[in-house]
Amino acid sequence: MAQVYDHGGGVRSVRVPIPDNPLGHTLVYVVDTDRGPVLIDTGWDDPASWDTLVAGLTACGTAPGEIHGVVITHHHPDHHGLSGKVREVSGAWLAMHAADAAIVRRTRSTRPERWFSYMADKLTAAGAPEGHVAPLRAARRPGTLPGFAPAAPDREIVPGELLDLPGRRLRAIWTPGHTPGHVCLHLEEEHPARLPGQGRLFSGDHLLPGITPHIGLYEDPDDTAVTDPLGDYLASLERVGRLAPAEILPAHQHAFTDAPARVRQLLAHHETRLTGLLTLLAAPLTPWQLAERMEWNRPWEQIPYGSRNIAIAEAESHLRRLVKLGRAEAVTGSDPVAYVAV
Repeated sequence: MAQVYDHGGGVRSVRVPIPDNPLGHTLVYVVDTDRGPVLIDTGWDDPASWDTLVAGLTACGTAPGEIHGVVITHHHPDHHGLSGKVREVSGAWLAMHAADAAIVRRTRSTRPERWFSYMADKLTAAGAPEGHVAPLRAARRPGTLPGFAPAAPDREIVPGELLDLPGRRLRAIWTPGHTPGHVCLHLEEEHPARLPGQGRLFSGDHLLPGITPHIGLYEDPDDTAVTDPLGDYLASLERVGRLAPAEILPAHQHAFTDAPARVRQLLAHHETRLTGLLTLLAAPLTPWQLAERMEWNRPWEQIPYGSRNIAIAEAESHLRRLVKLGRAEAVTGSDPVAYVAV
C-alpha cells in the first residue's frame, strides 16, 4: 500500500520503493498547479515502484495520465527512472538541468562496451586490482547497469528562473556536487503552517536530514578537464544555507527544518573527513588504496562490487579537493598515480 503524506499547501509526497537498496525509497512530490499535478522526481524504474507510484497518485486524487509535468532534481535512476513511463501515459513535459541532460544524452548514445571500457580504464588508473576490473572488461551487453536508456528531457531547467508551474512560484537553484546538474527547487510561497523562513525547498539529494550524499565523478570520456565536484558541493551547500527556507522537503528520509544548522553539520563533516584523509596520506596512496582505508558505513571487505566503484569515485573527488586546496599532490612518476599530503 502506498504511503502518502500531505505537506499542506497543495504538496504531497509518495514513498516510492527502491529495490534492494538501503535507502529504501524515494520521496516523489506531487505539486498541485492550475494545469494539473506536477511531479518532482518519479522513482526507480521497477514494476513494484510503478505500482506504488500509481497507488500513491490515486490516493492523492489524481492518476498518472493527469500529470502535467515532471521536474527532475538530478539524473540518478532512483529519481529519474520512471520519468519516461509517466510521460508515455500522460504526455507530460520533462525538465532537467542542462548538465545532467548532457549525461542522459551521453548515456543513451554510448555503446555499453564503450562505457565499460572507459570505466575499466578509470579504475585501473585509480589503482584497482585486475580482479576488480576484469568483470567490466568482460561486460558487453546492454542493461548490465541500471538507467542505460533514461528518458531524454524535453525542457531545460534554467538556474534562477521560475519553472512553468501555473499558479505556483517554483524557482530553480543550481546545486552541483552530487551530480553536475543537480537542482534544488525553491517554492517561494508562505509556509502553510506559517513556519518562519523563506518558503520551502525541494532539496533532492543535496540536503538530507541524516545522510551525507555521495560526491561522485560524471565525466565525458572524451573530455580531459579536471573537475572538483566536492568543491562545487560545498559551495552549493553554503548557497542553500543562506537561503534559509522554512522547511526542507528532501528526496529521502523525511522533511525537516533549520537548513542552516544542517548545512553547518555537513560542512564540518567534510572538513573533518578531509583532515582525516591527510593523515592517511602521510605515505603515498592511490585512490583505490585510500578508499580501502577510508571510513564507510561497513568494513571494506563487506562493501559490494558496485558500491566499491562508487567509493573509488568518492575518494577521488576528495583527493581533487585536497589537491586544489594545496594540501595534497600527485607523486611525480607514479603509475598508477599516487597522492601524498604536503
